[in-house]
Amino acid sequence: MSTTIEITMPDEVFLGLRKTPTELASDLRLAAAVKWYETGMVSQGKAAEISGLSRAEFITSLKRFSVSPFQETAEEILKAAQEK
Repeated sequence: MSTTIEITMPDEVFLGLRKTPTELASDLRLAAAVKWYETGMVSQGKAAEISGLSRAEFITSLKRFSVSPFQETAEEILKAAQEK
């Protein structure tokens, strides 16, 4: 099941970004998915689904936003390894 949401944007937004409404909608979905993934609200798989991309494409897109594909920090990974 899917639900459609409507967002009103001034025409200047489309002109300024040089995007069509469809392109902007796609960018907004990706930006939301990346932010929700970054904050731990959703998994990579769910974020990929939200963005309309495959998981591999979503992981590749994270670089564009300077977001790590890993939800754990290096310190957390080392700590977990030491506890084993």
